[in-house]
Amino acid sequence: MDCIECRGRMRCSGKTCPLLPVFRPQIKVENEVFGSSPPSLFVGRYGYPKVRVCPAVPPVVGDTRAYDTPEMWSEMPIDRILEYRYSMILAQFKADVRYDKLETIQEMCLYDRPVDVEVNLAKPPAARTHFDDILPPFGASAPAKGVKIYSTPPPPKAVEKAYYDTDMRAVEAISYLYEKGIAVSHIQKLLSAGTLGVKRKLVPTRWAITAVDDTLSKKIIEEIKQYETIDKYRVFILKETKNLFMAILCPFPWSYEWGEAWYPDTTWNRTRRVGVLTDSEGFFGRTSYAKLGGCYYSSRLATSEYLRRIRRQATAIVWREIYPGFKVPIGVWFVREMLRKMYSGNYYEFETLEDALSFVNKHSHLGVERWIKASNLVKARRQRTLWEFG
Repeated sequence: MDCIECRGRMRCSGKTCPLLPVFRPQIKVENEVFGSSPPSLFVGRYGYPKVRVCPAVPPVVGDTRAYDTPEMWSEMPIDRILEYRYSMILAQFKADVRYDKLETIQEMCLYDRPVDVEVNLAKPPAARTHFDDILPPFGASAPAKGVKIYSTPPPPKAVEKAYYDTDMRAVEAISYLYEKGIAVSHIQKLLSAGTLGVKRKLVPTRWAITAVDDTLSKKIIEEIKQYETIDKYRVFILKETKNLFMAILCPFPWSYEWGEAWYPDTTWNRTRRVGVLTDSEGFFGRTSYAKLGGCYYSSRLATSEYLRRIRRQATAIVWREIYPGFKVPIGVWFVREMLRKMYSGNYYEFETLEDALSFVNKHSHLGVERWIKASNLVKARRQRTLWEFG
């Protein structure tokens, strides 16, 4: 259970996480790499405020957007996504987030189409893949001497405006870009590169990903709180890549729960029993970081997007079951994009919570009773119903 909650964040005080796989991609490159960056950037967090800043470039020229655009991955086989990611070479620069600007690297992140880049490495890259619970994996890496941009597309006008407006706060810029149709993954890169806000600085990528998901979902939630509730219980189901996603939307004011059930022989569970964790918030939100980490915020964003689209509010109970064999940590994008896919499909309507739970039970391998034991919101709704009709 501790590993399920930790997820490679080294709460065990070890030097490396024993659950993260070691993979050595079979890509041979020399000290110079020329290719079309999607564009892609990784900013590390270890040693903060002195961190690694790494533009990522595959040794491929052409349309490489699919290498680093999670919004394009919902219908793509995981193996193909990993193939793209393993081919990305990280060129490592050291920087202090308080002072260093790294303008060339920042410029790369302004574009939403590939940028032709040449990086000069201090030595051939080490063939070791980088895994993380928040980020998609990256391929080999090496210290870099320099990076040069050879050709660029025009940046989106909304990105230009946010970049040159140094009086626009970062929170405002994130919302502005989202409303202008800029992809969430692009906004995350812009924040990480230090191109948004008044007092700009580099932001570790994993922090930027969660910050954008959190900021956007909070803003959307404040909007949907003004809407009427849905009329009946709605249940969504999606089975995808050894995962089951289930959502029960209840006809009550906004509150939210995210739950995960990790089966043995999965990324964060190498025990012999299923580990179940949930976390939740009420109408007025939360003040502490979710114990389930970035997936909580990415799932909340996808759920709030759906409610905004239908102009309704609801109590949302969203659960995920992860089945044996799902071992590679591929990032929180998977949750966000799978839920977006689920909410774009059909749903089932029910008059009562018990009917909705009974339907979920037909799909859940874990069984709904096990979920109910871990669920604060289901217990609260059942108690409220007993009080109203008792």
